[in-house]
Amino acid sequence: MPIGDAAWLAQTQEATLEPELPICDPHHHLWTHRPEPLAYQEYLLPELAADINSGHNVRSTVFIEVRAEYRTDGPEEMRPVGEVEFVQKIADESASGAHGPGRAAAAIIGKADLKMGEGVRPVLEALQAASPNRFRGVRHSVGWDSSPDVVDREIRGVLGSDGYRAGARVMAQMGLVLENSLYFPQLDELADFANAVPDLTIVLNHVGGLLRVGPYANRDDEVLAEWRRGVATAAKCPNIIMKLGGVGQARYGYDWAGRDVPVGSEELAGTLAPLMNHCIEQFGADRCMFESNFPVDKISYSYNVIFNAFKRLSQGYSASERAAMFHDTAKRVYSIDV
Repeated sequence: MPIGDAAWLAQTQEATLEPELPICDPHHHLWTHRPEPLAYQEYLLPELAADINSGHNVRSTVFIEVRAEYRTDGPEEMRPVGEVEFVQKIADESASGAHGPGRAAAAIIGKADLKMGEGVRPVLEALQAASPNRFRGVRHSVGWDSSPDVVDREIRGVLGSDGYRAGARVMAQMGLVLENSLYFPQLDELADFANAVPDLTIVLNHVGGLLRVGPYANRDDEVLAEWRRGVATAAKCPNIIMKLGGVGQARYGYDWAGRDVPVGSEELAGTLAPLMNHCIEQFGADRCMFESNFPVDKISYSYNVIFNAFKRLSQGYSASERAAMFHDTAKRVYSIDV
């Protein structure tokens, strides 16, 4: 089944809860082609607009790099600039209002290799030049695991390397945000890194990289205990921000993508509440933000359903706490003004 199969998703229809609640979706992707399983369909402004206009009050979004639309020539380290150039044009089109009131890619996170150390500065400057008004930082994912069943995104121990840390210090000097995706056994490493670069704002993706497949399958008691401990450790670093979402991916170990009828928001909220509440309790609402991770998570549920689930599970928080997690934290972290 293709990612985000419309006929399949259409089987679960729900009224949008609290349709006036302002939302900044701080994590989505755009691509014409992405050579990975289940992620090959085109997802551009019309597709994104259909999702963010499906009922919720999405006022702005943040594009996160996805290793797509790179330049095909020139220095290797400069090729990711092509992705920011590509998204900047989409953001300009969205800003015209032709695709609805929400502003897509109001902030843009690109890609650069921090292992270059001080040498990453020209790349960051080129990314800024490609999007003078929206570029906010880069994501350099560092996921590594000892199991061959887990896909590695980087070499082992890169967060502690001199090069990566030197590159991170350049980002801090430039006032940029570092987006980071890793696996939960690396959360202690992230905390050490964050303490070493205290002036750098670090956004931790997808509830801290929980894994419930491969060597971590059918071990929830010990896996979740270790994840909770790692989240608490990371939360002690005031420069780390937590994203609440990304759980529709296969590595989180839920069966939603394989169901005959897609999951609804009530069940989804019940399943996610223990994960989300732990993150919120540790980080506080002003360092948490709900994310869609679309279209990757579209393999498991619709846009309307996941944000309905977020609204359900957050009912016990105050109005100001909910405003932070749905909109204000992201607006502040990514300096969004729309």
